[in-house]
Amino acid sequence: MLILHTADWHLGRIFHGLHMTDEQKTVLAQLLKIAVTRKVDAVLIAGDIYDRAVPPTEAVNLLNNTLKELVIDYNIPVILIAGNHDNPDRLNFGQALFAENKLFIYGTVNAASKPVVLNDAYGPVYFAPLPYCEPAVAAELSGTPIKTHEEALQWQLNNMLSQIPENSRKIAVAHVFLTGATESPDSERPLSIGGSSNVSAANFAPFNYTALGHLHYCQQNGEKIRYSGSLLKYSFNEVNQPKGLHLINLDAKGNITVETLELQPKHQLAQLTGTFQDLLNNPRQTLVDHYLQITLTDITPVIDAKNRLEAIYPHILHLEYTKDILADNEDFKSGRHQELSIKELFFNFFEHLHHRPLNALEETLLNKTIETAQDKERRS
Repeated sequence: MLILHTADWHLGRIFHGLHMTDEQKTVLAQLLKIAVTRKVDAVLIAGDIYDRAVPPTEAVNLLNNTLKELVIDYNIPVILIAGNHDNPDRLNFGQALFAENKLFIYGTVNAASKPVVLNDAYGPVYFAPLPYCEPAVAAELSGTPIKTHEEALQWQLNNMLSQIPENSRKIAVAHVFLTGATESPDSERPLSIGGSSNVSAANFAPFNYTALGHLHYCQQNGEKIRYSGSLLKYSFNEVNQPKGLHLINLDAKGNITVETLELQPKHQLAQLTGTFQDLLNNPRQTLVDHYLQITLTDITPVIDAKNRLEAIYPHILHLEYTKDILADNEDFKSGRHQELSIKELFFNFFEHLHHRPLNALEETLLNKTIETAQDKERRS
């Protein structure tokens, strides 16, 4: 059986003000092509389908179209679980109806959940879908004092494994933070504030393969447990991380081989550092079509730097300075800038920028500009 493992699509994501739907559509088209051309027998989506509990319409439509092509057009079964970003109740809509067409959705945690059974030439393969589960939810459903994510996962696993023959081929699909795994800062939402959110890899020992979601870095814990990583790079901390999916080939005896395929977005992410004039006069041609984070090393502010650089680098998402250009200003150090008038603030800014005070003509022009603006504000 050939299985495609993906996770953390985060449909509806907004990254530095940019709606990522077109980027997501591009890589999902590649995922669909891989699934069809490689003739996969099942697609596993290990949580965080959406980026937030109430996704935008464009994200819902993209998911609908992608699942329709997989399940209806190409008859590929899909097993999908909720992650910590998803609203499990919304995701669960139509669960029983969709299952008739081999779209198996596990949104809400349910003590009565059953494994999914798919067959190949060698017999049945049991899939244990384990949607993201808060300890408090597991405690309420089980009637036991569950306090950690580890205990919640063990309760879910016990329910599933009790319904799966011991010597059968079996695969887990879970959305968890595995102890020892690598995080992607600024990209993933913590599973808990305080307490323990980690779970041990030993929990998945009974399975031939475990398809994990939550962490955005594509990685493995031994050959049998892997994160596919996120669909796209959702943080500039991820610029050096390839993004893709896993193809798992499960043989008759339950042995696996794994192939990792990289997905190519419309625009890659990159970071640029340098002085304003250097970046302007010496364009980095290989990066002009990338989404960029630019860090200027100038020691004084550059007027309209972002707009001027966008003439060469049209996809700047974030611009910053290596040095806090106001850090040496005593008014800002003390917080006194909040007490200053507009005129005093401009005086300080001008002097910091040009290393001289305003002359008489410039002060007259400033006074006139401030009066005009204030008069306009009063009239409005």
